[in-house]
Amino acid sequence: MKLRQLTLLLILLSSAHAKEVTMAFGEKIPPFCFPQTNSGIELEVIGEALAYRGHVLKPVYFPFARIPVAFKNRHVDAAMTDLGEDLTPYGAKYGDPAVIYDNVLITLKSRNLHLRQPSDLKGLSVISFQGAINRYPDWLNPVKQEGNYFEQNDQKVQVLTLDKGRYDVVLSDRSIFRYFTLQMKKTEGFLPKPVQEHRFTTVNPQDYRPVFRDAVVRDDFNAGLKQLKESGRFQAIYDKYLKE
Repeated sequence: MKLRQLTLLLILLSSAHAKEVTMAFGEKIPPFCFPQTNSGIELEVIGEALAYRGHVLKPVYFPFARIPVAFKNRHVDAAMTDLGEDLTPYGAKYGDPAVIYDNVLITLKSRNLHLRQPSDLKGLSVISFQGAINRYPDWLNPVKQEGNYFEQNDQKVQVLTLDKGRYDVVLSDRSIFRYFTLQMKKTEGFLPKPVQEHRFTTVNPQDYRPVFRDAVVRDDFNAGLKQLKESGRFQAIYDKYLKE
């Protein structure tokens, strides 16, 4: 078979099994997910990885806790996360991690704090994203018992209140904290004080794997994700939102 005929055949075979993939995402997780524009790091990485073999991503937005429920109830073909619940009994085929949420403790550098163990938070006020205490009870329950733990869904507020010294510690994903810092610098003339990151947990990439109902779509996604990383496109998507 001539090369041109083989190429056309491969294109036809690829498009024949290409699908529209409805996928559950969280309602608002800047810079990973912007529902109003169907954009963000996670949407773009997953969308382009699926497109590698012809699939089209159709994002559907839910409150974060409803994402695995939507998959279990077969409202969607895929989900950005299982939120720690094994969805294999519900037909989930796990893909490779598209992005990783890298949570750290953040303090003002001028405070010269050293946070290596839960007891180091004693007497300090902590502001975090909603639900963090369920994920890190050993670190945060003692802070809550002291009356020094607060949750804030608007993570832009975390950046501002830390900078103003209203809280001693922010618990946030590194990329989310950086995104809001950069946005305020660009649009509001914000001049942030230097901060220090304290790693308090080991990131497990397996915690952030997307799930698919179709094994072929999952395999195509994995192949596309690998290509994105090898080509440099994966890093370019991150840089689009996080490079100063």
